[in-house]
Amino acid sequence: MKKMLLLAAMIACYVHVQAQKDFHQWAATPPMGWNSWDCYGPNVTEAEVKANADYMAKHLKAYGWEYVVVDIRWFVANDKAHGYNQKDPQYSIDEYGRFMPAVNRFPSAAGGKGFKPLADYIHSLGLKFGIHIMRGIPVIAVNQALPVKGSNATAKDIYSPADQCLWLRDMYTIVPGKPGAQEYYNAIFELYASWGLDFVKVDDLSSPIYFTQEVEMIRKAIDRTGRQIILSTSPGETPIDKGAHVQQHANMWRTVGDFWDNWKQLKEHFEVFSRWNKYRAPGAYPDGDMLPLGRLSIRGERGNDRMTGFTKDEQYTLMTLWSIFKSPLMFGGDFPSNDAFTNSLLTNRDVLAVLKYSTNNRELFRTADKVAWIADDPKTGDKYLALFNTADVAAEISVELSTAGFTSPVKIKNLWTGKELGKIKGVFGEKLNPHGVGLYRLTTKRK
Repeated sequence: MKKMLLLAAMIACYVHVQAQKDFHQWAATPPMGWNSWDCYGPNVTEAEVKANADYMAKHLKAYGWEYVVVDIRWFVANDKAHGYNQKDPQYSIDEYGRFMPAVNRFPSAAGGKGFKPLADYIHSLGLKFGIHIMRGIPVIAVNQALPVKGSNATAKDIYSPADQCLWLRDMYTIVPGKPGAQEYYNAIFELYASWGLDFVKVDDLSSPIYFTQEVEMIRKAIDRTGRQIILSTSPGETPIDKGAHVQQHANMWRTVGDFWDNWKQLKEHFEVFSRWNKYRAPGAYPDGDMLPLGRLSIRGERGNDRMTGFTKDEQYTLMTLWSIFKSPLMFGGDFPSNDAFTNSLLTNRDVLAVLKYSTNNRELFRTADKVAWIADDPKTGDKYLALFNTADVAAEISVELSTAGFTSPVKIKNLWTGKELGKIKGVFGEKLNPHGVGLYRLTTKRK
């Protein structure tokens, strides 16, 4: 009997371990959250992070928004707005060459507590906590020959100056296979797991060079912690020929460079998303980058303090395209500064259902100024249809309903307005504003 109980326990343990390894299950729907970069650049403070978390918990959590992500250089005490201080950065780092939060910006990190107090606060709101890191090992750790925890190596033994990031020189490359290389990644993720990390965005990992072996080392280090940490790779565009590899190792990966609030960049996403559509899988999502909506660049990199430069039509287009493509939604603006219109974009349950639950998402057609996407609602058999006018003037955009699989009359509902448009057969179309969109549910069911 004891042997049977022992065997059962071993089987249960094995099943649990296997389930833990299937990290794609950790992101059953595209991640939704807030990232500090677009509004605060490398200068966000603990108070500002908490203010955005408080807002999310009160106004947005019920709609699926849950990740609160502290972006780049949280370990530098004297960074600057509209760029980076690379002249005399004051780093916070521990004895094993692992960056720690700058306590002048994150007071609760004092005494070696790291981000645990802030993560605990965010968890107490029912939300999840994330950070941005750079690929590699800190230059300062190499210069000081700091030991690598869990090995006999020092930082000097595992680094290379080759392929150093061109736009931020905080890090050196880690040489895969060197004794201590995997242990360094193990050590930092061991630390992050002890803080209660739920999400990590790893930069300088996928473009202009895709670091295949470092992606695998990071995946191994995360899995070793036993904690469900979503992995987001950055920046973009990730090389398309690495699509299968990144899908295998990450939960989300960038498809473009930094995306800001201008129509030219938004329009480019139609081609980009068409190219990446085949690589999406459950728990693995091509990422169109953060949503530059709401109030931007309070101390950000691009431009001055402002509300988004997108027109309302362009904002509808952005949210519709991201949703029907099933890109992660990471809001870049300052939540407490939101107006009613911005909130309406983030709290439309019908639109968010397209993001979360639609399947078989695909482009129907794309011309110079007209685009259509379609997807299935697997629960009802209905379909979602998005019609985009990418022209600079108003235009009629229409589709043969037979191309969407309908040969009999369909009931059509506009998901942004909530308006029922009646039963339609043959051709459906609407006149759309410049850079505008219509998102619809199509059903043959009688109500």
